[in-house]
Amino acid sequence: MISISGIKYQKELEALPYFNKKAAAFLIGKKGKNLDKKIEQLKRKKYLLSLKKGIYVSSVFVEKLGDRKPYSEYLANILRYPSYISLEYALAEYGLIPEGVSVITSISLKSGRVFENILGSFVYKNIKSELFSGFVERSFLDKNIKFATPAKALFDLLYLKKIPDLDQELKEDLRINWSNFGSADLEELARYIGRSKSLKMGKILEIIKEIYDH
Repeated sequence: MISISGIKYQKELEALPYFNKKAAAFLIGKKGKNLDKKIEQLKRKKYLLSLKKGIYVSSVFVEKLGDRKPYSEYLANILRYPSYISLEYALAEYGLIPEGVSVITSISLKSGRVFENILGSFVYKNIKSELFSGFVERSFLDKNIKFATPAKALFDLLYLKKIPDLDQELKEDLRINWSNFGSADLEELARYIGRSKSLKMGKILEIIKEIYDH
C-alpha cells in the first residue's frame, strides 16, 4: 500500500482512466512549480504513472483492473487522437496472422509516433483523412474503443507497407489465414481499395481474388 497525502480529490483522481496536467492541478490542489514538484514526488512513489508527456493515471486505477488488455486498447485511442487500432495487432486479434502481437498498432490522422509506458508499446501510422474509416466500437467500462474491421486492418497494412513482390507477400510472406476472411470481408476490402485509387492496391485485390478462386 502506497502512503499518499496532500491530494485534494484523491478518490476522484483514482477513478479516472487518465488525466492531463490541467486536471491534475484541480485534483491535487496545487499549481505552478508546486504542482510539478508534487507530480514528480507521486511518480517517484509510483502512485502516478506517466502514460506520455503530460498524461497520467494512478497506480490504484491500474491495479484494480485485473485484465489490463482492454484498458491498454482504450489508451491506444487516447494517446494519439483521433486513432483506431488496426494493422498487425488487429489482424492477430482476428486470427488472420499466426503470430501473437503485443505492440498495439494503430492508424491516426496525425504523424506516426511510438509511445512506451508501463502498459506496453503503442505504435501509430498516418493515413489520409478519406481513408480514416472502417472501424467498429468495442466497450471499455462506459467508454468505447475504436477497432478496425478485419478488412480494414488488412487494407491498412497492405496500403502502408512497401512491398517489392506483391505475389510473394500475399501468397507466402504474410501467411494470412484466408479461411478467417470471408466473402463479406473481401467485398469490404474492395470498397476501400476503390476509394484509395491506388494502382498497387488494385493489383493486390486481383491477387487476393486469385487466391480465393483456388
